[in-house]
Amino acid sequence: MHFKPVSLSLALAGMLLAGCSSTDKATEPKAAAPATESSSSAAAPSFTGSCDSSAVASFVGKKADGALVEQAQRQSGAETARVLRPHQPVTMEYNSRRLNIDVDDAGVVKQLSCG
Repeated sequence: MHFKPVSLSLALAGMLLAGCSSTDKATEPKAAAPATESSSSAAAPSFTGSCDSSAVASFVGKKADGALVEQAQRQSGAETARVLRPHQPVTMEYNSRRLNIDVDDAGVVKQLSCG
């Protein structure tokens, strides 16, 4: 008779763990930190499904404002883009469709990479 509460608690634990699984989809939550992540679902004519950071290497040394982030996202073919500031916590999952824009304390682009 005591098997019913045990099996019920195991089923509940399984459901909770299933909610923690991750996939390589673009439906990741936005960070509460000052990272800016943009997703242009409206008009992204050069979206290829994967990111090519070499296509936007010319952005290194420029100020990372909203217009630059959107332009870099479009030109790289990335589905999403995020700005990574120094000492900022970020998620570490790999997403081949995301452009990472590393900036310094002044907001100047140091590096662009996909993932």
